[in-house]
Amino acid sequence: MEEIAKVSLLSMDIEGTNKEKLKSVFPECFLDGKLDIDKLLNLCGEYIDNDFEKYKFEWKGKSNCYKIAGKRSTGTLRPCIEESVNFDTTKNLYIEGDNLEVLKLLQSSYFRKIKMIYIDPPYNTGNDFVYEDDYKDPIERYKEVTSQTTKSNPETMGRFHTNWLNMMYPRLRLATNLLRDDGVIFISIDDNEVTNLRKLCDEVFGEENFVCQFIWKSKLGKVGTTSTISSTHEYIICYGKQVTNLKFKMIEKETDGRKENLRQWGQADRREDRPSMFYPITIDGVEVLPIKEDGTEGRWRVGKEMADDLLSKGMLELSVKDGKYNIYRNFEQGTSIIPYDTMLLDNIGTTAKGALLLKELEMSKTFDYSKPIELIKFFTDLCTQNNDIILDFFSGSATTAHAVMELNAEDGGNRQFICVQLPELCDEKSEAYKAGYKNICEIGKERIRRAGKKLTENDGQLSLEEKKPLDIGFKVLKLDSSNLVQWISTPTEDIKEIAQRFALMDKTIKPDRSDLDIIFEVMLKLGIPIDYAVLPMKINDKKAYSIGEDCLVLVCLDYGEDGITPEDIKAMCDCAPAKIVSSEQAFKDSSALSNAYYILKDKEIEIKLL
Repeated sequence: MEEIAKVSLLSMDIEGTNKEKLKSVFPECFLDGKLDIDKLLNLCGEYIDNDFEKYKFEWKGKSNCYKIAGKRSTGTLRPCIEESVNFDTTKNLYIEGDNLEVLKLLQSSYFRKIKMIYIDPPYNTGNDFVYEDDYKDPIERYKEVTSQTTKSNPETMGRFHTNWLNMMYPRLRLATNLLRDDGVIFISIDDNEVTNLRKLCDEVFGEENFVCQFIWKSKLGKVGTTSTISSTHEYIICYGKQVTNLKFKMIEKETDGRKENLRQWGQADRREDRPSMFYPITIDGVEVLPIKEDGTEGRWRVGKEMADDLLSKGMLELSVKDGKYNIYRNFEQGTSIIPYDTMLLDNIGTTAKGALLLKELEMSKTFDYSKPIELIKFFTDLCTQNNDIILDFFSGSATTAHAVMELNAEDGGNRQFICVQLPELCDEKSEAYKAGYKNICEIGKERIRRAGKKLTENDGQLSLEEKKPLDIGFKVLKLDSSNLVQWISTPTEDIKEIAQRFALMDKTIKPDRSDLDIIFEVMLKLGIPIDYAVLPMKINDKKAYSIGEDCLVLVCLDYGEDGITPEDIKAMCDCAPAKIVSSEQAFKDSSALSNAYYILKDKEIEIKLL
């Protein structure tokens, strides 16, 4: 019998996956399993010229950021039904945990599945909660900083650019893996780090995928400012995964039949500003390129796909003057579409409006500087459609979750949100703590509950017969160590602790973990989205679970008196799963396991052991 594969204890091997992709395309660039970067560059037309004075964005600790992003997580996400709403039916997720570890755990299940990311990270004012990411055991460190152990409290760090960059870089690096090819990220920021954030995003997402930098009036006036000039605005930086694939909602506008030169002029009118918008258009047998008046290469106003559409509709016109060709776009009298502006409109509101909404939910002063819901709704409406997934891994007061639910209520959509938030402790002197909220996650969860209740009470949904009921639920999941037993190498002099570690070594699953805990870890490690339904079922006298309504994976953790028998395995095959997951301890002996393996092999069903 071949050795049966086991469910990995680790999150997705991002570095290994990337290396295998390179090997499949450039096998000649690998010698003894190591990448020859010089040969790879040469094959791509980038020849080494020993020029060490090229522009680079560097800071202390940057090289370590790559290692941190690539270090695989040994953790898991444990479901918490009692804090959830509509746990069995909702597609929404609220995850408590260090977002670095959570992003690693989401890699397999949500790789290239997220349409939109919005984050409002710490603005680096000097009082933000930031901790070292290169700790030997990230899960143990996470328990310490969230006071799950008594060893230490979160440390605050000074206003140093390097600390902030070291915190942001690995998180953005992991986030880009989750975006779809037509995905987009919006990042709120102020003047303290906007310059560094742009450079950071250029490196992570690529300069060519920069979309724009929105300007948002975040304050009403000069209250509380002491500088010479009152700063009343913030920025939202926008990048696409692949900018050529982006499709944003447009403004419909009445037109009067005017003509417009299709070549971009003024700002960002060079070929290098938008390389994908430099292409030939053939009209009336003449091939035209967007060449500027001075003879240099420019660009068109629209992408090739849209130009082909306009050409097929007869809305492009060839013009020649002084031997030079131009193409004009004819706007018919009626309705045309124009893009939104980077200067966000006043109706979006300020942080004061965000505070007012919390007050309406009877959660006044529980969270400082909450973003107005209109801001997140604007971006969500701009680039997402029904069933798209929106991720926010600096969730704060859960404005993103609120915005997604409210937009779904307005247009009948079924968008899903994934919110991730560190359960940072509330100051005991704060209004939030006095109101009974021990940490930020408790604020976020309660806000979603109250917002969902208010939406259903107000019956904000459109009266569309084909729309699905509004999903106001959310599954709560909490970061923790793996449910599977592994040797704990953290140094200790506690004899009792050492004895407990040895006592567990003959077991596969930790005794204090539930079936649901294990099933969610199986989903994470096998790359199954954790919003899939988990349905209990009976296989003979054994309790089992179907992951997905079509039994994508069948999990059986119930041993019974005689373990899992061949008859049980045959009954499981009747459910036609792609995989069966169980524990090696579930089988009476090696002979029973061998029988199960061959029965499943004959049915072309894979078995994985915990």
